[in-house]
Amino acid sequence: MQHKRGTKRLGAAPVAGVAGHICLDIIPSMADRGDGQRTAIEPGKLIDVGPALLATGGAVSNTGLALHRLGTPVTLMGKVGDDVFGHAILEIVQRAGAGLADGMIVGQDPSSYSVVISPPGTDRLFLHCPGANDTFGAGDVDSRKIAGLRLLHFGYPPLMRRMYVRGGREMVTLLRRAKDLGVGTSLDMARPDPASAAGQVDWLAWLAGSLPHVDVFHPSFDEILFMLDRERYDALERAHGASAMMDGADLVLIDSLAERLLGMGAAVVAMKLGDRGLFIKTTASAKRLKAMGRAVPTDPALWTRRQLLAPCYRVKVVGTTGSGDCTIAGFLHGLLKGFEPERAMNAAVAVGACSVEQADATSGVPSWGVVARRMAKGWPRRLPQFEMGGWTQTRSGAWRGPGDGNGERAC
Repeated sequence: MQHKRGTKRLGAAPVAGVAGHICLDIIPSMADRGDGQRTAIEPGKLIDVGPALLATGGAVSNTGLALHRLGTPVTLMGKVGDDVFGHAILEIVQRAGAGLADGMIVGQDPSSYSVVISPPGTDRLFLHCPGANDTFGAGDVDSRKIAGLRLLHFGYPPLMRRMYVRGGREMVTLLRRAKDLGVGTSLDMARPDPASAAGQVDWLAWLAGSLPHVDVFHPSFDEILFMLDRERYDALERAHGASAMMDGADLVLIDSLAERLLGMGAAVVAMKLGDRGLFIKTTASAKRLKAMGRAVPTDPALWTRRQLLAPCYRVKVVGTTGSGDCTIAGFLHGLLKGFEPERAMNAAVAVGACSVEQADATSGVPSWGVVARRMAKGWPRRLPQFEMGGWTQTRSGAWRGPGDGNGERAC
């Protein structure tokens, strides 16, 4: 059933919808030890932690609430249970903005939750229960609610059983329906547990079926390498560990993965590279870009044949939970505001940087005006952590690759 406890509706009609995975994040506070040692998670060990932060997690909450905080009118479409965790999720979403919870569904399955172990100075670990997300299907997204949107973003299908079984039929059904309604589509993934049912899916075939209906695709490097080249993924994991696989990556490999995804049908690939920034590659087909429905860029010519890298901004990292989702929110906010590619990806890494300044995903994200002013004041950036031969830094602080065919106009 649809959630009916929303109070006053938002003043502006939504221009974007965010559907898919939502959960309750339980985040114990973990102080820096101060001795240069990282907190080790070991069996039988007692680790002293502080109070737990309760926050909503998953793409619906992280990307959706970040878009809302930036100023993009948004509607959220996720599924929770009629239980304590579900009620907490709805309450948190309602507090974020009147009407934001109106598109939520309350079902009979238990609500999803994650315990987020996020020690300072290292990547986070999740203990996750998928709950109601596993029963979410295309029919849970009301066509009447998305018909007037410019963009529909869907997040985390590898953590949602109905969206990845049977070759992803439910995913394709939803994407096709959105495209038929003239709505642009955006898709974010997640790295499945290799030992789980999702880890055994033929993701190459899944992507081949879904990406022709995806306008903007936002994978992270590790998850898309897992799906496209499992042998290379396993080799990098053995050499560098699961949390440091970017140490074995270079721009040639990243570019080749993006090129394969464009070949499968995506118009824009915006690949998240963790603390190394955001990589973008776009289609050479002006016709494909113009097929993005109401999300088509203001100047499609500036988005054709792009190859760009935006390094991260410098911040003190408190927690990385949801930072990739907030990076996506920054990018989509820019796209919907008519930004050209470099400005959109700079917005993306700026919003992601704001996110990691707080332990949860979205409380560090301010309005777009605040982010823009911080950038304009000369916010320092990290240096690229790749061999940049053949790449050129632009006035915006982004880097243009040797295969970029449209940089002169943009810069």
